[in-house]
Amino acid sequence: MKTLFFDHICKYERPQGAFPCRFHVLFILLQPILNITYMKQSTLATIAIALTLTLGVSAQNVTIKGVGHNNRYDDGEQMKTEYLGFNKELSKSIFIVDNGLYKMSWNGTTLTTPEKEPPVVADEIRGNNDRELWANNFNMMYGNSGAVYVNGKLVTIMSRDESSTPDEQLFAVRKWDANTGDLISTTIKPKSSALESAGMSYNPVDGKVYGLFYVTEAQLPQNITEDGEYFVDQDDTDAGREGLDAGYAICTIDLATLKVTPITPGLYYDNFVTFAINSEGRAFALTSGATRGVEDNDGRMRNIEGKLTGAQLCEFDLTTGLMLTKPVERTDAMTGETYISDENIYGEGTGYCSQARRQSACFSKSDPNKMYWVGYYNSGKGVNDWGSWTTLSDRDWRTNGKYDTALYEVDITTGIGTRLSKVDNRWTFSALWVDGDDPSDGAPIDPFNPGNEEPEGVFIAIQQAESGSVWQKAEMGVQYSYFIEANDGWRIHSVTFNDNELDIDENGFVTTPAISAELNRLIVTYEQTTYSSIQHSTLNAQDSTVKVLATADGLRITGAQQGDKLDVYTADGRACLSQVLSGASTVSVNLNPGQLYIAKVGNKVVKVKL
Repeated sequence: MKTLFFDHICKYERPQGAFPCRFHVLFILLQPILNITYMKQSTLATIAIALTLTLGVSAQNVTIKGVGHNNRYDDGEQMKTEYLGFNKELSKSIFIVDNGLYKMSWNGTTLTTPEKEPPVVADEIRGNNDRELWANNFNMMYGNSGAVYVNGKLVTIMSRDESSTPDEQLFAVRKWDANTGDLISTTIKPKSSALESAGMSYNPVDGKVYGLFYVTEAQLPQNITEDGEYFVDQDDTDAGREGLDAGYAICTIDLATLKVTPITPGLYYDNFVTFAINSEGRAFALTSGATRGVEDNDGRMRNIEGKLTGAQLCEFDLTTGLMLTKPVERTDAMTGETYISDENIYGEGTGYCSQARRQSACFSKSDPNKMYWVGYYNSGKGVNDWGSWTTLSDRDWRTNGKYDTALYEVDITTGIGTRLSKVDNRWTFSALWVDGDDPSDGAPIDPFNPGNEEPEGVFIAIQQAESGSVWQKAEMGVQYSYFIEANDGWRIHSVTFNDNELDIDENGFVTTPAISAELNRLIVTYEQTTYSSIQHSTLNAQDSTVKVLATADGLRITGAQQGDKLDVYTADGRACLSQVLSGASTVSVNLNPGQLYIAKVGNKVVKVKL
């Protein structure tokens, strides 16, 4: 057994402050008929050129996988779950949910029903802690703020309101093995990280991940805002936010740091619903398109001039972040003056309407000109009990043929789409990829560890409320013992080793189990024992049985009473989490690793470095 000594040296700062600013969400839907990126309102003109083009249906056999959600059942938007019971060892209620990894195959004529891959069977996982936890984790596989697949790895971003207020919006970033469905890690990021996107995609040409991110603190270019006929949007009427807008921008995202870097010099306000990059490094997005239209014999929708409408394909230059446009001469209908308008390079829409909800698209590596898209069918709208056409799902969808979603392919040489097949059981996806033929296959980056900085050998990372960790070289099969000493005003609260609590003996030593893994973490938390008069007035005088344990992903709270409140602050006093505990035997919360936190629960104030 090997023994080391180290001291705890730190300065405690009383928590104060909170997240700044409001979170603005603004979607401005542009008219899809003219397909114009920016144009004066007074210069809108009709187009009298009719074009009819019918695309043949693809005969290629392809298997498409994705992060699937079936949340539109006959009774509305309710997700079905199967409750397996409460697992006492895991301190979790176990559910089988519809979220997860799915696959479907298209053979040129038929599309198979999406099936969970790998499958989750209750009788095969019941009683196996690892498998029950694996299945239960699918409840969190939801990319409502975007997702990206890279070479067998998957990153999903889910936004949520911590306290049901916009100011407390957080992003839960989860990394998964796309083949096994194993949850690898969870990171919680604040709203200021701007991780909301219409979609993300890997670029095989430069090895970067791009996305159409929703940027909340950016300014439009002067050539737009100084235009006398600039349409003033809602944000400009808010005091202190004049000129600041929320819209979409092409950005890169570093999957290691989750830093989003805008490229676009300004913002776009089309309601984008997909984003995908092909094997040639060309980036495309789709807008939601119109919500009304009459289908022609070929199933596509056209306006009164015979021009295809619906969802609009857009291409972006990843170097400049700008949407590709072409100059078109127009005539002002009121003045008769001619002018040049920069319009989308695609002169018409895909021909299919689709809801203003996040959807997904992808390319096969072998065919860079064909984009697969799972979108809504006829805007996903249905007829209610009174015969009105509404945004609610159609309750008669199983018999009237109006499925909510469909698989499309879009020819990027023309921008025109073809509906291949309705998707059985209304499945939607937050990420898609072509199995075995995705542009990211063979990518050199690893979303789990993009820098490939994992040390070689056996190590113990010692984390004890300081700005960093001490990495100790270790040996397999050897136990290590540590003497830990706290500063005045503090005492040792808990010590965990690879998420399991260690006992402290009467001499102040903790001893690890025999080392069996290459990377190990020993985390020490310290509890404050002296308080200011203000703190004394807010804390219960009686000692609490609450224990705060540090894990790789956050904190595990045991011994809390019903109604106890947990507040977590960063080292600089910013509140990052606040919730009332349920009184369950164990409560786990996820926090961003690599930071120093102050946790207050009951009458305890605990400091921990994750």
